[in-house]
Order: sequence, then structure tokens, then C-alpha cells
Amino acid sequence: MRRLAAVSLTLMLGACAGAGVISEPWRGSADGWTPVAAEIRTVGLGVPGGVRLGPGVRYAGGVQILAPAGDRLHGLSDLKLSDGDLVAVTDAGDLVRGRLAFDGRGRLAGLSGLRLRNLTAGDGRAFPSKSDGDAESLAITAAGELVVGFEQTPRLWSYGPLDALRSRPSALAVPPVPPGNDGLEALAAGAEGLRAVAEGGGVWDCTALRCTEVAPPPSTPLAVADWRVTGMDRDPAGDGWFVVERLYREPFDMRARVRRMDPSGRLGPVLATLSLPSTTDNFEGLAAAAHASGTRLYILSDDNDNPRQRTLLLAFDVRAAVRR
Repeated sequence: MRRLAAVSLTLMLGACAGAGVISEPWRGSADGWTPVAAEIRTVGLGVPGGVRLGPGVRYAGGVQILAPAGDRLHGLSDLKLSDGDLVAVTDAGDLVRGRLAFDGRGRLAGLSGLRLRNLTAGDGRAFPSKSDGDAESLAITAAGELVVGFEQTPRLWSYGPLDALRSRPSALAVPPVPPGNDGLEALAAGAEGLRAVAEGGGVWDCTALRCTEVAPPPSTPLAVADWRVTGMDRDPAGDGWFVVERLYREPFDMRARVRRMDPSGRLGPVLATLSLPSTTDNFEGLAAAAHASGTRLYILSDDNDNPRQRTLLLAFDVRAAVRR
């Protein structure tokens, strides 16, 4: 994750949010999980001019997640879906779950049952520092195994079944990515293992024992202001991958876009672009799910616990005929 400078979006975007409601609390009793409260506001795409949706792509609702300053719900850096639940990691080493809620038209309209727990270091204890717990990506395998990618010190760790997490994760093979902000950023489970992408470029397919380069990092390192892949998930139809990219240029130019990635790691046409003056933020996570019309994509932003940014979860439907 890259600490972005404060972006003055508050006045422009505040009017685009609906009335907030406190999320319905989680009432379960699973070990290690703690209920958390948050205000949830519905959001639109904001004023016209900054949103471009490709043919067959439509907005399918969105919410803003609001929590007090310093709360552990800030810093959400990636998400996947499991049985109708959002599953997210934070850049402080926490795992978050919540139930997606929809309106009468099937559009994303809320979150309920939010809860949170610590991920643990290799010895089963708490991470010794925030940088050690900098979880930037996650994948959920077909067998229900939770795999988390860490950026500052590159690691891929399996925590076992999502519903029966182990306190001592197992180390998996990790791509040869640099430590720090150009390192391991996007992760998804595929039919034969994991696909990983570094923020500085490069794509790898990984099993538990080895990672194979699919596309090399660029010969010229990416500049801070270049487009960078920050989240990824497999197309539920098995036809490649979807990715979200982020661009930030000081002082105010923050953008996101969604594209496809083919098996060779090549990126396809842009499906959606978000930029000012419309709704946008520091989007770092993406999840894909089968939907009646084709595929529903969810993108998640990391607000860095910065009052001038927002934690947004937006949904887009991609018609089956234009998935390629």
C-alpha cells in the first residue's frame, strides 16, 4: 500500500452519499471474532464527467463504510466473497467479514453482521509491528482455504479453512517480488493454484511449492504516477481474470479502472473508469461473483484512516457477452 497524500474530495463527494444507518450487529459466537459497528451509507457515482462505463457494464449500487478515527475498520486493502459474505483484510493485519445486503432491484445497498479478528504471525502470536502485518491481498481457494499476501515483507501464508482458521499459518511459495510498496499487491485463486501480481509489475502463477513467472516486471520501473494493478479475482466463468488498477498524481488526480487479464497476463480493454469530479478513491481490492446477467464485480477502497478519503464498496455488472 502506498500512503497517498490527502485528497480534497470531502465537499465534492459528501453530497453524493445517502443517509447513513448503523450496520446490524453480528450476533454469532465463533472464537476469535469481535462484533464491530459501522455507519453504512449508500453512494452513487456522483456528478457526471468522471465515470466511463464500457458497453455492457452498468453500476449496481455501492456503500460507504464509516468508522471512528483510529478504528480497525480503516485500511481495508482487499476483498473476496464467500457464501454471500464480504471477506476483507486490512493493512494492519486484521480479517473482516460482513454480510452483503441488496435493495429490491438487486443493487448493493448495505452491510450487516460486521466482525473482525486478528491475523497472526508465523509463531501464532500477534504481529510485532504494523508493517509486519501489512496484508494487501487475499484469496479463497475452491476448498475454502484462506491465503493472505503481505507486502512490506513478501509472504504468502495459508490460514487454513476460512471457517476454522489456524493460529499458525503455513508458508507458501512466494514470487520474487521486492519488499515494500512495489511488492505483492494482488492475489486470486485459480483452477490450479494462485495468481499473484506485484504493484510494480509482474505476474506469477503459484502452487504451494513454487511460483512460475507468467509476465515479467517492466524493464523500466513504473513511476509513482503510473497505472498499477492493486486487486484481482478470477472470472467465475473461468475465462481469465478481472483486475482493478489505481493511478494517483499529486495533488488531486486519483483514478481507478477495471480491466480483464488473460491467462498470459496481458491486460484487455478498460471496462470502467472512475475519476474526478465523479466518485473515486484509492481502490485496492476486487472480487468477482457469478450473476444473472453475467458477472458482478465489487471494488473496495482503502481510506488510509484519512478523513479526506473514504472506504467505498462499489458494484458493477458486466454482461456475459462482453466479458472478454
